[in-house]
Amino acid sequence: MLEELESSGVDTSFCVVTSLKFDKNTRTCVFTPGYPPLLPDDLTESLLSDVLDRVRVIHVTGRSRETELLLAQKAHSKNVSILINAEKRREGLDKLLDLADYADWTGSPSSPSALLSMLIRLPKLKFVIMTLGEDGCVMLERCPNEVPESEETNIDELHESLKQSTDFTSVLPVCNSSMVTRLKGNVTGRLYIVTAEKIPSSELMDTTGAGDAFTGGLLYGLCTDMTLEETLTFASRVAACCCRGLGARTTLPFRTDPNVAAFLGA
Repeated sequence: MLEELESSGVDTSFCVVTSLKFDKNTRTCVFTPGYPPLLPDDLTESLLSDVLDRVRVIHVTGRSRETELLLAQKAHSKNVSILINAEKRREGLDKLLDLADYADWTGSPSSPSALLSMLIRLPKLKFVIMTLGEDGCVMLERCPNEVPESEETNIDELHESLKQSTDFTSVLPVCNSSMVTRLKGNVTGRLYIVTAEKIPSSELMDTTGAGDAFTGGLLYGLCTDMTLEETLTFASRVAACCCRGLGARTTLPFRTDPNVAAFLGA
C-alpha cells in the first residue's frame, strides 16, 4: 500500500505500519483520523485564504466538525462551492449542511422523497444525490430559474415513471432525466436516474472505496464544468474501476484509462 501511495506522489514518511492478522476471510477497514488532529487553530487566516484561492470545490464529511465548519464558513464567504458527504449523522452535521451547495449520501431505493425533503430544508443546495450501490444513484437538481406551468408532481410517482423509461439492461452507466417539474411549494427541479456499470463476476474484486471513488468522480466533474449527465456517468465509471481491484485505490483510473478517457478527451 505504501508503494502504491508513493507511486502516486503521496508523502508517506509519517505513516506508521502495524501488522494485523485475521483468522477469517472478512473485509476489515482500519481508520484513524491522524495524530495530532487538525484543529481550527491550525487554520490561520492566511492559510485559509491561500488554500481557497486555488480551489473551486471543497469536500467535507463532518468527521472533524469544528475544523471543517471553519473551512466551510470561509469557503462560503469566498464563493467556493461545498460538497458534503452526509453518510452518517454526526454532531455538527446540520451546520455543514446549511452551508453546502451539493450533498450526497447512501440511501435506499424506496426513499426518493428524502431528496425533496433536503431541498426544502436546505435552500442553498443545488442538488442532492442518493447512491444505491449496484443500483446506481438518484439525483434531484434544483432548477429555480425554470418555472413550469404544471401542478405539483409527486416525486415518488415521478421516480417510478422515470424508472420505466430507464435502460437498466445497459452494461455501461446510463443517465435518464425528467423534465423540470414543480415538486412542492416553490421548489422546482429535475430528477435523474443513473444506472451502475454491470461488472462481470470474474472482474468484480472488492467494493471497498467505491463510494469515495464516486465522490471523487463527482468532484472532478464539478471542477471541469462537465454537464450533470456527464458528471454522473463519469463518477459511476470511476466507481466501477475501483471495484475491479483489491483495496480502495489499486484500480482507481488515471486520465489515460480507457474506461474514462472518453470523458476527458485523453
